[in-house]
Amino acid sequence: MFNKILIANRGEIALRVIRTCKEMGIKTVAVYSTADRDSLHVRFADEAVCIGPPASSESYLNVPKIISAVEITNADAIHPGYGFLAENARFAEVCTDYGIKFIGPTPDQIRAMGDKITAKETMIKSKVPVVPGSDGLLKDFKQAAKLAKDIGYPVILKATAGGGGKGMRIVWEEGEIENMWNIAKNEAKAAFGNDGIYMEKYIEEPRHIEFQIVGDQHGNVIHLSERDCSIQRRHQKLVEESPSPFMTDKLRKKMGEAAVAAGKAINYEGVGTIEFLVDKYQNFYFMEMNTRIQVEHPVTEEVIDHDLIKEQIKVASGVKLSGKNYVPQMCAMEVRINAEDPFNDFRPSPGKITSFHTPKGHGVRVDTHAYAGYTVPPYYDSMIAKLICRAQTREEVLAKMNRALDEFIIEGVKTTVPFHQLLMDNEDFRKGKYNTGFINTWDFKNLK
Repeated sequence: MFNKILIANRGEIALRVIRTCKEMGIKTVAVYSTADRDSLHVRFADEAVCIGPPASSESYLNVPKIISAVEITNADAIHPGYGFLAENARFAEVCTDYGIKFIGPTPDQIRAMGDKITAKETMIKSKVPVVPGSDGLLKDFKQAAKLAKDIGYPVILKATAGGGGKGMRIVWEEGEIENMWNIAKNEAKAAFGNDGIYMEKYIEEPRHIEFQIVGDQHGNVIHLSERDCSIQRRHQKLVEESPSPFMTDKLRKKMGEAAVAAGKAINYEGVGTIEFLVDKYQNFYFMEMNTRIQVEHPVTEEVIDHDLIKEQIKVASGVKLSGKNYVPQMCAMEVRINAEDPFNDFRPSPGKITSFHTPKGHGVRVDTHAYAGYTVPPYYDSMIAKLICRAQTREEVLAKMNRALDEFIIEGVKTTVPFHQLLMDNEDFRKGKYNTGFINTWDFKNLK
């Protein structure tokens, strides 16, 4: 087991890792930018090292500075959290070169799933269902137009190096494709430095259902069941729950088997997520794999009573998995509390939090690095907390979530709490009747 772990991240996920490490008797090192000097992850780590100014490129994405922090603190492992360098194969390689254990998959495994075209080809070989589309990157617009006509509109253009909805455009009819092609390529080039584009059939009214998997260093891969992440805005998840209200025992078995097959196809090591699109007829298709811990991992922790960060660390140290797949024993839901104004196009709302009161009670969990007096910096993701509720039934979870949102007091910045309160009272959501386009038609300015 490791003696000291450096957490190459910030905010709530860094604090989350620190808590588990302390329970395991492992020393921790926090790294931070000057903008985060007052963050709780800095306060609660055993050691803390400032690695630069606020800009991510000069701090949390600066590999030499992070490796230097490892060397001066004698840490023997790095936990990357999510975002920043968590899915950076080169960073994982550098860790290996310096004799530091990267708590996550190998560089080759990251590469195999990081490029969506390679990932799709791997899934086809492993007989995991994939969405019909191009057999790789599209050479030019003419090829794109011909393929779209062959597979039928609507189609979706996607950046091969994409993420967060960047370089992604839906094309509903033939007259739109040239314009959308140019927009997708330009956006992908600007966001990722790679304008490679591929095409898929656009699945209408889809659910976004993902399966949590864990693989060890001995060739074992298991799944920890599903999370429904269909409540999204601009391809960004806002709410996650397990079990999915759309799920059946038969579908869970088939999707779980496919998720395990996907992990075994690359001999996966670590915690990861296989993401699927599921149409209204319960046909499911591989979408992508996230080779890291997810923001929404607490949902799975609550329904199977497992610490996934602890599982990550154990697997990285060589511990062998039990070989048992898991199914939800409880119901849980997570809502993301972002410093954004939901009634003003979800515009970021950085600034000083003047009052901060978190809800409590049985089955209520809040993961956060914020507090009264904390200043939300404008440089990073706007999420300041995750509210997770657990109960025996979905109806009880909804009631608990409503109560907890009423108790959640955050003043000084705008937050998404009012949006979640409206969602919890929405009749269709309460019945589980939703898909990835559910909130696209909401008129937020008139919902106050």
